[in-house]
Amino acid sequence: MAANTTSSTWRAAGVPVRAPAASGSPRSLSGLLPFLRPYRGRIVLALLFLVGAAASTLVLPLALKSLIDNGLIAADPGQRVMALREHFIALFFVGAALGLFSAARFYMVTWIGERVTADLRCAVYEHVLRQSPEFFETTQTGEVLSRLTTDTTLVQTVVGSSLSMGLRNTVMGLGALAMLVEEQRAALLLVVLEGLSYREVADVQGVPIGTVMSRLARARVQIKTYLDGGRPALRRVK
Repeated sequence: MAANTTSSTWRAAGVPVRAPAASGSPRSLSGLLPFLRPYRGRIVLALLFLVGAAASTLVLPLALKSLIDNGLIAADPGQRVMALREHFIALFFVGAALGLFSAARFYMVTWIGERVTADLRCAVYEHVLRQSPEFFETTQTGEVLSRLTTDTTLVQTVVGSSLSMGLRNTVMGLGALAMLVEEQRAALLLVVLEGLSYREVADVQGVPIGTVMSRLARARVQIKTYLDGGRPALRRVK
C-alpha cells in the first residue's frame, strides 16, 4: 500500500516512475542512473578505493602470519631482529594502506551519496513547483513532504552506505574464496554452485565423506574470518 502511494505521488508530481521491479531486485535502483552519471569519475575512484581496502583487509592476516612464522625462525639474535624488522615494516605498510583506502572509500561514497540525494531533492522540488493548484488540492501536503524527506533519505542510505558495503563484501568474498586451499575451494564450489551432495563431492574428489565435511568446515571458517577482518585461526602446538 505504501509503495503504491509513493508511486502515485511521484507520478502526480511529474517525476517519471518505472514499473515496479521485484522486491530486492537491483533493477529497482535503475531510476537512480540519471543522477549517478554526472559523477562517473568519482564512482570509478570509489570502486578503486573499495577494491584496495578489500585487498588490504585480505592481505593483513597474511602479513601477520608471515611476521609470526618467518620472523622468529632465525637462530641468531641479530638475524632474528632483522627478519622481525622487515616483516613488521611490511605489516605496517599493509595496515597503513588499509587505513588510507578505507578512509578514501568512506569519503568518496559519502560524498556521492550526499550529492545524489541533493540532486534528487532538487529535481523533485522543481517538479512539485510546476504542478497545477489541482495537484495540491487532491494531495495532502504532509504526504508530499514525507516523500521528499523519507524517500530521499532512504536513497542516501542505499547509495552512501548499503551499496558500498555490499560491493565490499562481494569483493572480499571472492578474494577469500581465491585464497582458500585448492581442495577446500573445489569442495565448496561443488556444493554451492553445482549443488552436489557431500557423497557426490566425495566421489568426485576420491576422498571419504568425512574429509569433504572437514574441508567445507575449514573453508567456511576461513571465509568468515576474512570477511570479519580478523586473523586466521592459529593452530595450537602441543
